[in-house]
Amino acid sequence: MTDVLRQHAEDAFAGELAALAAQDDRPRPERWKLSPWAVATYLLGGELPDGTRITPKYIGPRRIVEVAVTTLATDRALLLLGVPGTAKTWVSEHLAAAISGDSTMLVQGTAGTPEEAVRYGWNYAQLLTNGPSRDALVPSPLMRAMADGKIARVEELTRIPADVQDSLITILSEKTLPIPELGAETQAVRGFNVIATANDRDRGVNELSSALRRRFNTVVLPLPGSLDEEVDIVTRRVGQLGRSLDLPELPGGAEEIRRVVTVFRELRAGITVDGRTKVKTPSGTLSTAEAISVVTNGLALAAHFGDGVLRAGDVTAGILGAVVRDPVADRAVWREYVEGVVRERDGWKDFYRAAREVTV
Repeated sequence: MTDVLRQHAEDAFAGELAALAAQDDRPRPERWKLSPWAVATYLLGGELPDGTRITPKYIGPRRIVEVAVTTLATDRALLLLGVPGTAKTWVSEHLAAAISGDSTMLVQGTAGTPEEAVRYGWNYAQLLTNGPSRDALVPSPLMRAMADGKIARVEELTRIPADVQDSLITILSEKTLPIPELGAETQAVRGFNVIATANDRDRGVNELSSALRRRFNTVVLPLPGSLDEEVDIVTRRVGQLGRSLDLPELPGGAEEIRRVVTVFRELRAGITVDGRTKVKTPSGTLSTAEAISVVTNGLALAAHFGDGVLRAGDVTAGILGAVVRDPVADRAVWREYVEGVVRERDGWKDFYRAAREVTV
């Protein structure tokens, strides 16, 4: 499995999970691979008694992770809420990997997600030949998670049509999935729970009904609290992505990552990091995930088409693409920021020249 483009969390971090399981002597909820304490350690990082280093998967308030883990140890489902780029999907995947050893019980929410993706479907060849039967039934990831006592994941819950969302209510409240065509049901066994992710910043979202929202314990994942914290997150993820893509570690990376994060934070907040100058904000979210993408693309440019050093010119085009979503209003915001902030900043002359070159 080492040649796949992106390994599942339970495969990519199998060594850490095994080391935690071997030294985890705390009580575990039924069918959990690790105790709640070990799950939190897996996400937040730390050092085990035998010296094994657990790398952080999430950098943020410890209490948020603790609340998320303890929610899953109860009969309440977990809703991870936040603006785009706050690592909701990342946290969801790693929670499922640490608890169930399987992060693949996944329903990807879109405007076209059908009810069958949440409940079950049918093998129509068998259905027409033999009529309704268990053999003709095609279980959804949630149905399989209920039967196996695992964590199911629902990504972008608010993008799913409202009537399909409400298919979750019986599953979450009664812990059962009726199959009226067979006069039967699938009951959830211990260990089953649901992690959903959602944000309300994108267009085309469907608000959750109050009945469905009550079935979730909501944990809000915040944006990184400081420049250094966000730089650390971007650096770690860029390193992981670079290794998976066989990109070399290039000189200049630390400086350019700090610049990209600084630009994103200032345009996102509407004020420079020193608090002295107000700036206009563009229409995009300028999330941490977008910063990671910009830097990773810059590394590829520098490695394949540059001189092997990550420079301002390798990241400015990516920044422009992230900032300018509205070709008129956002371009004006970007020009004003470049001329009013970047041009006057000490040590940023190369970044200013590169930004001017890509701004047309």
